[in-house]
Amino acid sequence: MRRFEDKVTIITGGSRGIGYAVAERIVAEGGRVVLTGRKADSLAAAVAQLGEDHASAVAGKADDPAHRDEVLAHTLERHGRLDHLVNNAGINPAWGPALETEPSVIRKIIDVNVVAALEWTRDAVAAGLADSVVNTASIAGTTASPNIAFYGVSKAALINLTAQLAHELAPRLRVNAVAPAVVRTRLAEALYVDREEEVAAGYPLRRLGEPADVAGPVAFLLSSDAAWITGQTLRIDGGASILPLG
Repeated sequence: MRRFEDKVTIITGGSRGIGYAVAERIVAEGGRVVLTGRKADSLAAAVAQLGEDHASAVAGKADDPAHRDEVLAHTLERHGRLDHLVNNAGINPAWGPALETEPSVIRKIIDVNVVAALEWTRDAVAAGLADSVVNTASIAGTTASPNIAFYGVSKAALINLTAQLAHELAPRLRVNAVAPAVVRTRLAEALYVDREEEVAAGYPLRRLGEPADVAGPVAFLLSSDAAWITGQTLRIDGGASILPLG
């Protein structure tokens, strides 16, 4: 398939994990990507793997307005267009219950996982975003999420923000989200390291997710194959949501 031929996509948090897998999928289908992330060396390695003809990167923090301006200026200068946005950057610096999470940590989680996604979308729209947005949420945003409490709260907010933006931006743009369960990424390591078989046994498909398992659905939602889908959050959870109560 060449669904992204001549299309340009910005992917925040694109140097590794789900973000990099999405970039890899888009490039494989003929597209070009602009990656963001905090670490310049990780971004450089990602660009080298994807190929400099297909990928470029700008280092910075997702919640920094100056960084967003730099990324959008780079994208338009290099490509002259912007078709898709993937709000994939996210953090979870806290481990523990909501009642024990420091307010400063809560604000940082919300700023990066929710407010930044709104601001990236707003600025991309102003810069001429042409087609679609996909937000990386989490199944943690659909229920209680012990020990990653405010990560879950932030992802619940992102799921609702997806619906709000889909309503406000229709019919010009589509906005959707994905909600993965535990995927083998550095961000999720605390949820499965040293007990992967035990965690995997909780899923009907009996394994953890891989970044590529999320990249395919993200590519679908970005593409014209999903032309009549907006405001939706697609669970990617190995069947966890079909398990009977109790």
